[in-house]
Amino acid sequence: MLFMIIGEDVDNSLEKRMSVRPAHVERLKQLQDQGRLVLAGPNPAIESDDPGEAGFSGSLIVAEFTSLKAAREWADADPYIEAGVYARVTVKPFKQVLP
Repeated sequence: MLFMIIGEDVDNSLEKRMSVRPAHVERLKQLQDQGRLVLAGPNPAIESDDPGEAGFSGSLIVAEFTSLKAAREWADADPYIEAGVYARVTVKPFKQVLP
């Protein structure tokens, strides 16, 4: 089943985010290589593809997991959690309708 993982950044998270981004992206690439990743990306803090110093306010991941428990465990092991980037992470089942 698909699950959505929504991470909400702490204030002024850019430095923390960038310090562990390679490890975060590597985990996403593993999901992609397994054919389980639907989409992933950050939420710019301003209306711009490149928000610069404004940074990001969070992230969205939609991926396939065997259960809600497995999705939560995967989300809890994200480098952004350990680095203190996220203030809160929400994991919910997701039903893709389109496309």
